[in-house]
Amino acid sequence: MTAADTHQAIDAVWRIEAPKLIAGLTRIVRDVGLAEDLAQDALVAALEQWPESGVPDNPGAWLMATAKHRAIDRLRRNARLERKQEQLGRELELQQETAMADLNIQTDDEVGDDLLRLMFISCHPILAPEARVALTLRLLASLTTEEIARAFLVPVATIAQRIVRAKRALTEARVPFEVPAGPELDARLSSVLQVIYLVFNEGYAATAGDDLMRAGLCEDALRLGRILAGLAPNEPEIHGLVALMEIQASRSRARVGESGQIVLLLDQDRGRWDALHISRGLAALERAEKLGGVLGPYALQAAIAACHARARTAAETDWARIAALYDALAQVMPSPVVDLNRAVAVGMAFGPAAGLELVDALVSEPSLKAYQFLPSARGDLLEKLGRFVEARAEFERAASLTQNARERDLLLERAAACARRTS
Repeated sequence: MTAADTHQAIDAVWRIEAPKLIAGLTRIVRDVGLAEDLAQDALVAALEQWPESGVPDNPGAWLMATAKHRAIDRLRRNARLERKQEQLGRELELQQETAMADLNIQTDDEVGDDLLRLMFISCHPILAPEARVALTLRLLASLTTEEIARAFLVPVATIAQRIVRAKRALTEARVPFEVPAGPELDARLSSVLQVIYLVFNEGYAATAGDDLMRAGLCEDALRLGRILAGLAPNEPEIHGLVALMEIQASRSRARVGESGQIVLLLDQDRGRWDALHISRGLAALERAEKLGGVLGPYALQAAIAACHARARTAAETDWARIAALYDALAQVMPSPVVDLNRAVAVGMAFGPAAGLELVDALVSEPSLKAYQFLPSARGDLLEKLGRFVEARAEFERAASLTQNARERDLLLERAAACARRTS
């Protein structure tokens, strides 16, 4: 194996093993920042040694044993830890002696528990949402700081600062390395799901830049969702989120035309929708429903997405059911955005005038003042009613509010079409 092949193999191993390595080390040292540093030390050692010695049969065990050895060295050098250092050092020395054997017999459940704990720490509510996203992608998706910055179109220094501050905040707050229980579990689980869906949404509909989608972020979010579903199989909202992401991801190829233009949902070639993603999504939704209880926000949104996935053509879409599902969603997750989506569904089910009446009631909503989809939805309904002058103004307003070049192009094209209808 050439040096280049070895480095490629190390990169592949790191992507797979890093989350498990950091999770296991965090359980030992109780500091996610130190755990990541130790994992990076082990990666450096692999880059130095494996090109000569070859990739070990159990690379994950090798990395963990090396990281534990580095932990002992660090603790011995840090006089400030005093007795705590000596105690933890002795514990780690004992673990070091049997590290390879221990890791070879470590159960999947133990690894899964550590990963689940790491996920709850990375998404802790004491962190700002953007910090949770950055830290989760760093620790659990194994993305570099540069990759995260490139995905979100922000400076590398900004992402690096978010990650450093997040790790410092967790250390200072002494956040326990555990899966919360009781009421705290619901709050923390909501944060975890929110982070995963934020990552997915940024990939599915980029808020800025020249591209409509960033497929890599969608894939990372789906991978995290699937891992979480495997670790906590009795939580219906996790399956609901996975179902929602799978079904939405199924449309990826059909959302962009040959020249990169946006293709709206009702105009998409459904033959290009990914059948595997749809089947996975419907299966995940079924699991969420079978677990019983009132469906949560993600499961309800997945049920709405399933209505589209099951319709062979746009004309066959059950818009009345979609409107009813939005009614249910508004009960469990009241939001002006949900009300706007419900208004659109009502317009499709019962006519544009009915939809416009509901949209007009939202025009004065402060939280939607800079939300481009409000004038976009209003423009669509006005266009269907033949009120082209008003529709043109709404599309132009929506175009002025979006930071995504592809969305802007589509909205200006629709405004121009309305102008041609009035000339």
